[in-house]
Amino acid sequence: MTGAPASTPEVILDRPAIESRVARLAGEIARDHPDGVVLVAVLKGGLVFLADLARALAPLDVAIDFLAISRYAPDSGRVRLLQDLDLDVTDKDVILVEDLVDTGLTAAYLVKHVIQRGARHVELCALLDRAERRIVPMEIRYVGEEIPGDAYVLGYGLHDAERYRNLPFVVRVDRSVLRANPDAYLDLYGRARAR
Repeated sequence: MTGAPASTPEVILDRPAIESRVARLAGEIARDHPDGVVLVAVLKGGLVFLADLARALAPLDVAIDFLAISRYAPDSGRVRLLQDLDLDVTDKDVILVEDLVDTGLTAAYLVKHVIQRGARHVELCALLDRAERRIVPMEIRYVGEEIPGDAYVLGYGLHDAERYRNLPFVVRVDRSVLRANPDAYLDLYGRARAR
């Protein structure tokens, strides 16, 4: 990853790079789970990634479900489950699909939750991994790209105050610029149309 000036957005995964990562991860998942798998998107960020990943896994038998959690409560380190699985995952292989794994706190909580629901095996698949910020040691079986701990990224499901999720690429931006002006990076949509 190159070091761009702080206020200049840097595309770290363009559409072809995302397609390449998705194809690679789908190949790894298909190799490891030839009899099928349950993909569980962690909402909302994992939705876009899961959609592409599920299509790339055809003709593998893939079931899809969703989990949603609250943000961490201030000073508690706790999240709350807002939406649980609809599928019965008893004795099934489950892959939790995340846009970004950071500290590992949320991922560890969700892995434990899905295991308690009876899953035979639970693994993680993350488009982006910020491993240097990990608090909870854990293995992420399927990783699209590692990014530095200070990288603030938007697009392809990643957001800031529910904005920028629908950019078709992942871009690194300056968080302080965004805090000062939430519209600072709206020109990225022009770039998306031009591609």
